[in-house]
Amino acid sequence: MGQKRSGKVFLVGAGPGDPRLLTLRGKDCLEQADVVLYDHLANPVLLDYAPPHAERIYVGRKGRGFYSGQEEINQILITKAGEGKCVVRLKGGDPFVFGRGGEEAEVIAEAGLAYEVVPGVTSAVAVPAYAGIPVTHRTLASTVAFVTGHEDPTKVESALEWPRLASSEGTLVFLMGMKNLPHIVERLLQEGKDPHTPVAIIRWGTYPRQRTLIGTLVDIVERARTEAMDPPTVIVVGAVVTLRDRLNWFETRPLFGKCVLVTRPREQAPTLSNLLTAYGAEPFECPTLEIVPPDSWEELNKAVQELPTYQWLVVTSVNGVRAFMERLRSNQYDSRWLAGLRVCCIGPGTAKEMEDYGIQADYIPAIFQAEGLIEMMKEQGVKGQRVLIPRAEVARDLLPDQLRVLGAEVRVVTAYRAVSPKVQIQELKDRLRQRQIHYLTFASSSTVRNFCQLFESREELHTMIEGSTVACIGPITAQTVQEHGIRVGLVASQNTIPALVESIVRYEEQTKSDQTLYSHKSA
Repeated sequence: MGQKRSGKVFLVGAGPGDPRLLTLRGKDCLEQADVVLYDHLANPVLLDYAPPHAERIYVGRKGRGFYSGQEEINQILITKAGEGKCVVRLKGGDPFVFGRGGEEAEVIAEAGLAYEVVPGVTSAVAVPAYAGIPVTHRTLASTVAFVTGHEDPTKVESALEWPRLASSEGTLVFLMGMKNLPHIVERLLQEGKDPHTPVAIIRWGTYPRQRTLIGTLVDIVERARTEAMDPPTVIVVGAVVTLRDRLNWFETRPLFGKCVLVTRPREQAPTLSNLLTAYGAEPFECPTLEIVPPDSWEELNKAVQELPTYQWLVVTSVNGVRAFMERLRSNQYDSRWLAGLRVCCIGPGTAKEMEDYGIQADYIPAIFQAEGLIEMMKEQGVKGQRVLIPRAEVARDLLPDQLRVLGAEVRVVTAYRAVSPKVQIQELKDRLRQRQIHYLTFASSSTVRNFCQLFESREELHTMIEGSTVACIGPITAQTVQEHGIRVGLVASQNTIPALVESIVRYEEQTKSDQTLYSHKSA
C-alpha cells in the first residue's frame, strides 16, 4: 500500500478585491488546492486559479444573514486536511488583520496538522491607496492605527482605547465599521476629537465599482445615510484624507465604473480584459465561443504533408495559426517545412502569433479583413498558383471565391471549430436586467451569433441589452450585429483588440463631454 499523503492548510490572504493584488505565493497555493474555503470578501475570480477538480466551499461572512459559524469552518479545515488534502482558506485582505486567521491557525496547530500563512495585501492600506489617500504622510501623519469597527457598542466596557484614538494626530483606519459608524463618530467626538477632522468612507475598495464619500466628523453620518453607503467599507479618519483631491488616480481613469462584457473564447479573453482593466473598466467574461478541434484531422494532415506543392499560405486568425502550427508539429515537421512559401496574415495579431512560432509574415494587408487581402494578392498576381487557407469550419467564402476568380487554385481546410460553450446565463441576464453592463464587445461574427442564441427570443434579447452600447472589432462583425436587429454603437478603427479598447475609451470620453455640454446649456 502507498503511503498516505499528508494534508496541509494554507491560510491565504486574498487581498482587498482587485484580483491582481493576490500574491504570487497565494496563486501557487490555489493552483495546487484540493479544497478551497472562501468568504464574502475574497474575489470569486481568484477561484479560477484552483484546479477544476478542487472542491469550492463558500463560508461567507457578510455580518448578517446565513453564514458558516467559525467552529464549523475550523472543523472543515481539520477534516479536509486530515483526509490528506491540500486545503486553502482564502480570506479577504490579510488573514492576520481582523481576519480571525490567528484563531484558525491555533486550531490547526492544536490538531497537529501542517499549515502555512500566506500574508495578503490588507484593505487597511490598499483601499485608501486606491482612493488617493496615503495612510501616512511626512507632514500630515507619522502614525496609523488599524481599528476594528465591529466592536459591539452595547458592551459595558470597550476594549478600544478611545481617549488615545481621539487624541492621536495620526491616521485612524476602521475596518468593518459601517454599521457602527454613528457610535464611532460619537465616541471620537466625546473624547475631544476635532469635529472638522476629515473622514473618508470607501465602499468596495479596489474594485471598478469603488465609491468614495468625503466628509468630516460633523456630517459624515448623515452623508453616509443619504448616499446609502453600505458594507463593505473602509473608514479613514485624519488629515491625510485631504490629499485625495490631488492623488485620486484610480477613480479618474477613463472607463472607471463601466462594466464591459467580454465574449471572446476563455483562453483569449485575458488580452481584452487586461486592457479594459488598465483603463479602469470591470471586464465581465462570458465566453460565447469555444475553440475545439475539427471532427477529423485527416484533411489538415494531408494539406500539411503536401505543403511544398503550395505557393501561398493564408492565415486569417490567431486560432488558425495555432491550430495549423500545432498540426505541423504533430506531423513531425517544423518551420523549415514552410520554406519557399509566401505567408500572408490578416491583421497584426495574427502575424504576431505566427512570429511567436518563428515565422515572419511576408504580407499583412493594410485593411485587416478579407477584402484587403484580396486586393493585396491581386497586385501580387496569383494566377495558376496554389493557395492553402486553414481556417474555422464556418467562415465567409468571399476570400477563396475571389482568389479563384483571380485564377488561383485554392484549398480551404478546417483547422478548428468555433462552438458555443456553457455560460453562466443566469448571472449574465441578471446583470443585463439590472443595467450593470455598459458595453457589449464582439470580436467576431461567431461571438455575435452565439450571444444572440442565449436568449429565448429576439424580443428578450433587445429588452435585455437596452441601454448597453455594442462595440465591434470590425465592419464584418458589425454587419452581423445589425443582421440581428441590434444597433451598433461603435466600430474599432482597426481589426485589433487594442483598437477596440481605444475606440471604447474615445466613445466614453465623447459621451461624457456631450453630457457636460448639455448640462451647461441646461443651466
